[in-house]
Amino acid sequence: MENQGGFPEFWNDSKRARELLREKNTIEKLVNRYLSADRQISDAETLLELGEELGDADAEREADTIVTALEVAVKGLEVQRLLSDEADEASAVLEINAGAGGTDAADWADMLKRMYLRWADRMGFKARLVDEAPNDDAGIKSCTIEIEGDFAYGYLKGEIGVHRLVRISPFDANSRRQTAFASVDAYPDIDDEIEVKIDEKDLEIQTMRSGGAGGQHVNMTDSAVRIIHAPSGIVVKCQRERSQLKNKATAMKMLRARLYQQELERRQAALDVTNAQKRKIEWGSQIRSYVLQPYRMVKDVRTRMETGDTDRFLDGDIQPFMDAFLAARANGTLSEGGEAE
Repeated sequence: MENQGGFPEFWNDSKRARELLREKNTIEKLVNRYLSADRQISDAETLLELGEELGDADAEREADTIVTALEVAVKGLEVQRLLSDEADEASAVLEINAGAGGTDAADWADMLKRMYLRWADRMGFKARLVDEAPNDDAGIKSCTIEIEGDFAYGYLKGEIGVHRLVRISPFDANSRRQTAFASVDAYPDIDDEIEVKIDEKDLEIQTMRSGGAGGQHVNMTDSAVRIIHAPSGIVVKCQRERSQLKNKATAMKMLRARLYQQELERRQAALDVTNAQKRKIEWGSQIRSYVLQPYRMVKDVRTRMETGDTDRFLDGDIQPFMDAFLAARANGTLSEGGEAE
């Protein structure tokens, strides 16, 4: 593949060339991770031998440090092995919708938006808010985020489902404990190399005035675009850019991603765990519970993994739960979503 790039005819088929270069980049990253782990093993062995032969305590401590880092690297490679489904490698389109719970649910949806944005930042991914519907009192009714990075969809597909929050409501004058729900959906952000046929006559394209809660991103021109795909009933909207053409292009990209995900689910309906997760956004259907009162606990209903460090979790440190979902899914040990114990 490296040699092919040097031949002029390689670029005659630009679509194929981009596909090969993307594959080359992915393989190189994976090989480099394995080579790095191999070097760490060699370094640790050398330091341990020196420590034993010369009685060098510093060398032994340095070897222990390398082994600890190596354990993390090997775990990462194991998780990487689990990301083998179609489209796992793709970037993602993430959607969050407030469910039952009124203003608390809207605030909860906004908290989830922040959590996933912080997670994306921790992972070194690029995240872009492409649409948001503010709630009248507080929080948001819904939002759509593009998250660009290798295997972003592979990780986020395990977040698909209903998320439940239990806390003392900041919107209740009597400071009573309230339960709120929000749903999370994820779709692979497919590129031009994956063909999705869309008939123009099936589309209803609407333009409208963009709006928001205020601030530097307010756009008061008629540049927002909503696209309705009649056969599927899918509706997508983008109002991020000041250019109507750019918003339309982004909305079409989101539509293609939704249709592609729909096709994946149709083909793999018998095996796809995510289908069972997309339930009504209320009691008894959550995949994860976040309890802030009377105790503090985040518990995943499917893997039974839990943590008491709710602040850190809501600040985006959710990768261990994602890894646990991938491992349980591969091992066939996922529990059904529902009421947490």
